[in-house]
Amino acid sequence: MKSKFRLAIFDFDGTLADSLSWFRSTVQSGAERFGYRRTGDAELEALRGLSTREVVRALGVPSWRMPQLARHFRYEAARSAHRIRMFPGAREALLTLVDHGVKVAIVSSNAEENVRSVIGRDMATRIFGFECGASLFGKAARLRRVIRSAEISAQQAIMIGDEDRDIEAARAARIVSGAVTWGYATRPALEAAEPDLVFDSFASLVRQITDAVPIFRHLEPGGRGD
Repeated sequence: MKSKFRLAIFDFDGTLADSLSWFRSTVQSGAERFGYRRTGDAELEALRGLSTREVVRALGVPSWRMPQLARHFRYEAARSAHRIRMFPGAREALLTLVDHGVKVAIVSSNAEENVRSVIGRDMATRIFGFECGASLFGKAARLRRVIRSAEISAQQAIMIGDEDRDIEAARAARIVSGAVTWGYATRPALEAAEPDLVFDSFASLVRQITDAVPIFRHLEPGGRGD
């Protein structure tokens, strides 16, 4: 069955990789070093309901520290890559898309070596392209680069992420935006950013992109792919 899209571009952390616990601990440990406010678990959870820019303001992250903070997060992600796993259903969803003729790419603020380490060598060979190490609000240029590399029109691509900045990047690149509800941002926060599509499961994601219902054979009971 032919897909609606020829290119599906995924964010990584919170979209394909279950790294929320790692993210929370890294945010807390970096507060003193990078000069932003330390918060409790309850407030960190509440911040998920804000936009990315609102979170940065709420934590009081100095703008001049942002590049250093991004490097720190990539370094800590490399140290913790062995503990971070893909969401149940993520691998099967990507393979189903590829089997339906959809090129799959990953655009992330994380480092490429960290992404490859988590998804594994075999899965990495099925990925059309990696555009990693993007700045916090610098994904739009990376999206355009992947689209040019795929030699398709913007109308044939979709960007899938778990934060409002992913939706903004897709809009800036003039491609369809898709938001997953199992990542960092809450559903209301995502809906406030007005994505074109919202996915509550990997099965829904694949179905809406390809018009085909995927069959997941190796999911854990209750996994996010069902």
